[in-house]
Amino acid sequence: MSGPGFSHELRQRQTQSLVLAPQLRHSLKILQVAALDLRSVIQEELQSNPTLEELPMESSTQEKPEAQDSDDGNEGNEEPQNPEGERETMDFSKEFEILGKMDDDWRDFMANAGGNQPQSAEAAEKRQHFFDSLASAPSLQEHLMQQADMADLTPPVRDAIKHLIGSLDDRGFLTQPLADAALQAQLPLKAMQEAHEILKAFDPAGIGSLTLPDCLLTQLTGKGRGSSLAARIVRDHFELLARRRIPELARRLGANPDDIQLAVEEIGKLDPAPGRRFADDTNRVVEPDVTVEKDGDGWKITLNSDYIPRLRISSTYRDMIAKGTLSKAERDYLRERIRSGKFLIDSIEQRQRTIERITREILKAQGEFFEHGVSHLKPLTMTQIASVVGVHETTVSRAIANKFIKTPHGVFEFKYFFTTGYQADSGDAVSNTSVKEMIADLITVEHRAHPLSDQDLVAKLQEKGITIARRTVAKYREELGILPSNLRRDYA
Repeated sequence: MSGPGFSHELRQRQTQSLVLAPQLRHSLKILQVAALDLRSVIQEELQSNPTLEELPMESSTQEKPEAQDSDDGNEGNEEPQNPEGERETMDFSKEFEILGKMDDDWRDFMANAGGNQPQSAEAAEKRQHFFDSLASAPSLQEHLMQQADMADLTPPVRDAIKHLIGSLDDRGFLTQPLADAALQAQLPLKAMQEAHEILKAFDPAGIGSLTLPDCLLTQLTGKGRGSSLAARIVRDHFELLARRRIPELARRLGANPDDIQLAVEEIGKLDPAPGRRFADDTNRVVEPDVTVEKDGDGWKITLNSDYIPRLRISSTYRDMIAKGTLSKAERDYLRERIRSGKFLIDSIEQRQRTIERITREILKAQGEFFEHGVSHLKPLTMTQIASVVGVHETTVSRAIANKFIKTPHGVFEFKYFFTTGYQADSGDAVSNTSVKEMIADLITVEHRAHPLSDQDLVAKLQEKGITIARRTVAKYREELGILPSNLRRDYA
């Protein structure tokens, strides 16, 4: 191939990618938002695109959206021909062929994003769209991702910090050990540890902590009080602090009780849950995006479409183009709006199909959970589901973000079903969530005068064929909000 021809081909490919990027960005936003929020996103598009119209509610269950047209994008939406050959101009088959490759383009981009390619305008825009598309995420995650975007991070550390941000609970704490996070994200532990240190330096102070003492110490250190009496109390005598044993603290630290009291008051002014200040509404009603229910001997999956408007392209504007009375600028504008509208309709349908496929694979992988409950939850990673569904892991992550699934055992976040775990002596895999459930059950039936210590719990779990470290049991117990054995003892 000659030099000029090769250069021309490269320019064509770059232009195509640049045109696709905004559409891809919008499609990713639609994929990520929950059903309750999707309606407002669609309403915004309805306001800005005159060629779109919403089907009446009474007919929405009967009429198929126009995204169901044939692949050439014209069947059922075909603009009538005019004598000047308008039919040839209005053929959208090329555009829909490009849009049909959207998921492949996204996978290719994510696979190559960590390379050392030059920062061209195309690469910069593709890189930016990932962060722009997080607009619908909870405000805490958005706030942290903005800080991550400004940091100079290597690709593995950037991937790790994104995973950690997505793993925070409503307090702003990490929900899993760094080793588990590295295993689930399939990233080096060193990268995860480096990402954790960077995350802990973000605002708000204390974010990304693994424990409450860690959170409080981070805040004290940030105030230049890392060597203070308050920090020593948190670091070395947190159990006494929790029980407000001021005289005993004074003896242990060789300090005046009044100074201990002042230090305790200083600690009391710290934020034990820095993530909660970003919560829009802690009493927000949760509406399941998907319902999985028993149907005879099998299971039925129902997607919640009650809040998703059904759309079509208005025939009025197609007719206006067909009449040939519009100026070239007016025709070009309407054509672009019609293409945008069709892409929106297709993106909504793709969103629903992706969520349904992911739900079906979760149902296959976690069948025993749906049958018997939390204690039967198995280890599962997004990579496993992504490989079966045939999409990139990040697509799974976006598809389940902020979404809930109704099961016979209650309503759960989609991410609840993705967890690391342990190999039991029997060879069966047991999720860490199931282990927590076992710990809670053991403590529920313990003798109150002789409560089970963490080491006792280790032994009880060993009897069930699960080998687990005492410190891990202690961590799980704390996450369950259960006090240590000396504070659970009933002396009556």
